[in-house]
Amino acid sequence: MTASEPRPARKRLDDYTRRRLFLRIGQAIMVAGGIMGLVHWLTHLEAFGSEQPPLLVDLAIGYPMAALLLILGGAVASRKPKAPAK
Repeated sequence: MTASEPRPARKRLDDYTRRRLFLRIGQAIMVAGGIMGLVHWLTHLEAFGSEQPPLLVDLAIGYPMAALLLILGGAVASRKPKAPAK
């Protein structure tokens, strides 16, 4: 291909493929949130030692971040493809 030849147009993903992609990405984010909540809960049960997380970590990164990831993952997973423009 020479410099004067136009590049082929990049193919867009069809609606089904885009929907499945967003679904899997959202599910991965929700799994990360679930794991974060589980690890935080086990830390409070002293499963990893007798130390408790500091207050700032407990308030900012513990359950609130796990809940935020679960909600964000649900929003991404439920995204619908846009209707074609007329």
